[in-house]
Parts: sequence; structure tokens; C-alpha cells
Amino acid sequence: MEGLSASNALTTSTQVITAESVQAEEVPTIPLESLETINALRPEVAIRSVAATRAISIPVPLVVQPSEYHRSFNEWMHIWWDGLRPHYFVFALAPVLLGSVLAWTQSMNTLHPFGQFHVTHFLATLITVILLQCGANLINDYYDYLRGIDKTNTFGAGGLIQQGVVRPVTILNSGLMLLGLATLFGIFVAIISTPLVLLLGLVGLLGAFFYSASNRSLSSLMLGEITAFLLFGPLMTVGAYAVQTHHGSWSVLLIGCIPGLLATAALYANNLRDHEGDAQAHKYTLATRLNLNLSRTLYSVLLLGAYVIVAALALPRGTPHFLLLAFWTLPSLLIALTGIMRTDTPAGFHMVMRETLKIETVFVLLLLIGLVLSTLLPWMSRLWFHLF
Repeated sequence: MEGLSASNALTTSTQVITAESVQAEEVPTIPLESLETINALRPEVAIRSVAATRAISIPVPLVVQPSEYHRSFNEWMHIWWDGLRPHYFVFALAPVLLGSVLAWTQSMNTLHPFGQFHVTHFLATLITVILLQCGANLINDYYDYLRGIDKTNTFGAGGLIQQGVVRPVTILNSGLMLLGLATLFGIFVAIISTPLVLLLGLVGLLGAFFYSASNRSLSSLMLGEITAFLLFGPLMTVGAYAVQTHHGSWSVLLIGCIPGLLATAALYANNLRDHEGDAQAHKYTLATRLNLNLSRTLYSVLLLGAYVIVAALALPRGTPHFLLLAFWTLPSLLIALTGIMRTDTPAGFHMVMRETLKIETVFVLLLLIGLVLSTLLPWMSRLWFHLF
């Protein structure tokens, strides 16, 4: 009985067969009849080239929420705020503040000891440039998605489409809507100030759109740096100055080069960070064309150029020496320059870019303080003399 039960147990137990013990007839195969049927049907196979096609698909979100989860209004506001890249607003704010303060300080005289400053004009200008930059950022997100740029960039700003948070068409429509609002505000500013602003605004609008739009965008033709320099430097500075004074000035054009150089240096550090992904997506920037040593030299020249202009404006006798307050950023300048010379990784270039943004913010603020002090102190000293 014991032998019989052992035999039954052996028969009913699960057998584990190793790969070496599997016989050929045990391997699953396609019946010969099925192959003959497929051969008789002779299905038509169409072969087409995919070299010129572009695969477009909505990315999978990095974090997939449960189906019953719905984002609150505050969460959506936070998502869109990050997508608008507020850390880069200094590009537009710096030249507008500089041009407006220049106009204000130059309007101070005996008849108007505190100068003339049109607050409504200034606020409308500020809203216009912020809308312009936000619209350009969203347009940039959309076309980067179409061209497969920044798919794996862990440091890049924006990326609402790449993260699978917002649909591509929503980003495009939102960007176009913001550019449309910027156009309306720009027309309003031109009406209350001078037609020169309308011309400068049109150039800014075209530059903001075609910086990223189309396969032949400005940023892909090695024109991104010069476009950023003009838009975030002389163009916006002279525009903000003209809004207050109704005319331009060559001296303001020179001072406007300061924020333009700093913004271009930050953009170039950004392009150095992304140069591998840009090259793979056939986005040709100066960073993808120049070797690392030349890129480091170009970045240093851009950054140091701002300091050279301030030195030329403030060091000669009889010039506003308080502009030299901007040189308090020299420690940060040293950090940025040593950083660009020592790093060759995306993370390192990202830190250099962040340091450059900080330099531009503090540099322009100190420059504004220097302008105000250079104008107010002599006037206050003369007032004190007449009074006492």
C-alpha cells in the first residue's frame, strides 16, 4: 500500500522540466496548415520611406494620478506658473526698468525737481513685455516638443508638454493668445506715447515668435544669441525710454547693451547645458557649433562686456561714478567665470546659468540705484546750498 500511494503521489505531483530536458516536439510551433494558408492569401505589403515622417505622440506623464484624481485650481495655477518660467522674467524686466529710470532721472530739472514719470505708461509697458515673454516661452515649448528637443532634459524650465501635463494644442493656443494680448497692450502703449514704440514692438513680436517657430527658427540658425541680445537689451531699453520721453537716444542704446549682454550670457550657458540634445534634434546653436574652449571664451566676453560698458560710463572725470556700484557683483562674476572654465557637464552649465541670472538681477538693481544717486545727490546738495 505504501508503495502504491508513493507511486500515485509521484504521478500526480507537478513536474519541473528544465530547459535541457525539453524535447523538440514539446516546443510550440505554428501548424503547417496555417503557414500554407498565409502563403495562399499572399498579403500585400506596402513599403514606404519613413525618413521624412515625424512621429508625434502625447508623452506619458511622469507621475500618473489615479483616474478619480482631479487637480485643484491652486495646483493648476502652480503648474502653469512653472511652465511660464518666472525665473527668466529678469530678461524682460531689467531693460524696461533701466530705460524707465533713465528717462525719469533725465527729466529732473529746476522746473521739475523730482522729474516726470508716467506710471500708467510704465505699467502698460511692463505688462506688454511680460506677456510677450510668456507667450514666447510657451511657443518655444510647443516647437521644442514637435522637434523632439528637451525630451530627457532634467534641468530645463517649462516642459509642460514633455512632462505630459498639458496637451500640445493647449500650449500652442495659450502662447498665441498671450502674444495677441501683448500686441493689444503694445498698441495701447504706442497710442499713449509715440509711434516709435509700435515699430519696436513689432520687431519684438516677430522675434519672440520666430525665435522658436518653424523648422527654420532663429534659434536653429545660430541667430538665437543675437536675437536675445537685441530684444532683451537695446530694443526694450530704448522702447521703455521712448514710452516716457516720446523719443529715443543713442546713449540709452549703449546702456541698453548691458542687460542685453548679461541676458545673452545666461542664454548661452543654457545652450551649453542643452547642446547634446540640441545637436541630436538638429537644432544648430553656437554652442553646438563651437568647441568647448571657444564657447567658454564667448561666454566670458559676453559677461565681461557689461562691466566694460559700466567702467567706460562711470570712470572718466565728470561721469556718474555711482554706476560703479554694479561692481559689487564681482564676487559672483568670479564664481561664474571659474564655473564655466571648470565644468563640462549639463549640471555644471546649469549652475553657471543660474549664477548668471543672479548676476543680471543684482547688477541691474545696483545700476538703477547708482543712476538715482548720481542724479539726486547733486540736486539735493544744490538745494541744501540755496536753503542754508
